[in-house]
Formats: sequence, C-alpha cells, structure tokens
Amino acid sequence: DKADGLQIFSRCHLLDLPWEDVLVPHILCYLPLQQLVSLQRVSKQFHSLIQVYLANCRVFDLSRVAPCVPKEAFCSMLKDNKVLQSLSLQNCSEWVTDKELMPVIGQNQHLQRVDMSGCVWLTRHSLVAVSLSCMYLQHLGLAHCEWVDSLSLRSLADHCGGLQSVDLTACRQLKDDAICYLALKCLNLRSLSLAVNANVTDESVEAVAKNCRDLEQLDLTGCLRVRNQSIRTLAEYCPKLQSLKVNHCHNVTESSLDPLRKRNVVIDVEPPLQRALVLLQDVLGFAPFINLQI
Repeated sequence: DKADGLQIFSRCHLLDLPWEDVLVPHILCYLPLQQLVSLQRVSKQFHSLIQVYLANCRVFDLSRVAPCVPKEAFCSMLKDNKVLQSLSLQNCSEWVTDKELMPVIGQNQHLQRVDMSGCVWLTRHSLVAVSLSCMYLQHLGLAHCEWVDSLSLRSLADHCGGLQSVDLTACRQLKDDAICYLALKCLNLRSLSLAVNANVTDESVEAVAKNCRDLEQLDLTGCLRVRNQSIRTLAEYCPKLQSLKVNHCHNVTESSLDPLRKRNVVIDVEPPLQRALVLLQDVLGFAPFINLQI
C-alpha cells in the first residue's frame, strides 16, 4: 500500500492542484514577479496559469523588474485584470507611456495606491485618467514627474478627496495655487512631499497646515522660498505632525523649529549647536567635551 501511495504521489503534478483555490492564492502569491514572468515561459499550461494569477492579483509592483519587462509584456500581463488595488511603476521611465498605462487605469477602478515616480514619458493625461477612474485612491507617487501641471492636479483634487499621501517631489510646474487647491480638497492628507520646488512659498505650507489637520509627514527639502512664518503656522495647526524635512530651506531658522523639536517632531536639520559640534569634530578629529548645562 505504501508503494502504491508513493507511485500515485510521484504521478501528481503541480498543475494538477486546483488553480484558483490553491495555486493562485496560496503559492503563486509568494513568488516575485520576475519569477512569475520566467515561469510562464515553461509551457503553455504554465503560461495559462500565470495569466489566471495576473488577472486576479491585487498588487502589481514593477519597481524591481522594470528593465526586464518590455512594454508589450506589461500590456499582456494586465490585460484581463480588473481588481488591482496597488500599482507601482517606479523605474519604468524608459518605456511606459500613456498608451500602455491608461487602459490599465481605466479598467481598475478600485486602485488605492499608484506610484508613477520617475515615469518621465507619461503626460498629464495619465494623471487625469487616474483622477477620473480611481475614486478610492489613497496613496499617489509622482516624484520627478515634471509633466504634472496645475490642471491635472486640480482634477486629482476634485475626484480623489480621500487621498492620504501624495509625493510631488520635483514637480516643478506646480505653483502655490495648485497646491492650495489640493490642500482645500484633500483634507485627509497625512503625508505630503513638496520637495525640490522653488515655486513653493509660505502660502502653500499655510494652506496645507490649516486644512490638513491630520498631517503627520511633510517634506519641504529645497523649497527655498519657505520661511519661518509658515513653519510656525504648521506647529500651531498640525498637532499630529511627526516628521518635517527642511534641509536647504535657508529662510527657515531654529526660532520656528524649536517648538516642534520640543514636541519630539523629527526634523532633518540639526540644531545650530549640534551642527557646530559636528563641524568642530571634523576639524579636530575628535569630539570636544562641552558642558551644555552651563
């Protein structure tokens, strides 16, 4: 009997297991996307299995394998998927365009997270498509997407009021009016990056502070026109603030940052005395003892 059992087991093939009840939810979900792409080349059956998986997957992350995936394969992999909740296109800058992305966005209306950071060949039409199709969107990455303009951001704000985090790093077309509009419409924002944009002024920061009271993280790195006034407003209106980045904001001084430090807000700029000690250590080669209680 034992020998018969082993013989039966030896004839059992992976593909004999129920696809949608076993293989898709309990096995394939643990494989990296790159391995899934390779697996579908093994045979026609494996190709069909992977297509079933891709049609039902909730998370699709190309950030690690983007250079290995041609755009034709991207379109093929997601052509039947209508249940995506998270889509990451980081590092797809060399090939993804509106032509590839917009059909995927149009048929996945339950997307909650979309990351298009660094996708330089997209246009404002993709962002408008996201805003019109993804009413449940909560997290959006647009870092280094210089094609983002005021009109497309306003469309996003009008249709995606539930946004919780938005990364607008180096979206240099945006000015205060668009950012203020976003803050007025998206009151649930908890994380926002306006970094590396010389157009951002106190007006934007104050609008965010006064409208987004649940804000926890704000990145203003390199916003050269931001001053102490808006940082004080931020401290007054945002009691849940946990992290503030103001490196290279030369008009922001310790007088506005100190109240936030006393609330244990993590700030990426050291206090003046700490910076002086670090410089002194670099010069002397060791850290001098200084009694800070004198």
